[in-house]
Amino acid sequence: MAGGWQRFTAALARTLRTAVLAPCLVLCLCLSLLLTACSGEGGAISGNYVEDTVSVADALLSTLGVAADDPGRSDSETQARALINSYMARYRPRPDVNGLASFTTMQTALNSLAGHYANYPNRPVPDALRDRLTKELKKAETGAVRGA
Repeated sequence: MAGGWQRFTAALARTLRTAVLAPCLVLCLCLSLLLTACSGEGGAISGNYVEDTVSVADALLSTLGVAADDPGRSDSETQARALINSYMARYRPRPDVNGLASFTTMQTALNSLAGHYANYPNRPVPDALRDRLTKELKKAETGAVRGA
């Protein structure tokens, strides 16, 4: 009879462990996802196309201005890549925006800069690319302000 009781208590313990731990695990996972989604990350993109285009262009122009030997260049480039990803994720799917000339120009500049960062992560942006990106970012900024 003692063997039956031990099997019963072991089965009961497994059932309780599963019945208690699984919902707790699900609850913890949901809370962590909720808190991550509500965090302040990605605060640079507000949802206003004109303001976001101007702020992203200005941020990238300042990143392009960081000297090659600056110790903070790597961090600036990492932040620029995150900003590019956030901007494109926000505005590429929007048909009211992605047909604008300013968005097309901005997208060209962002793709070029992101491509450089992806292919040459330890190299500074070449002067010819920097000059072209500066022109494109300024053109996209003025086009967005004009509404084009």
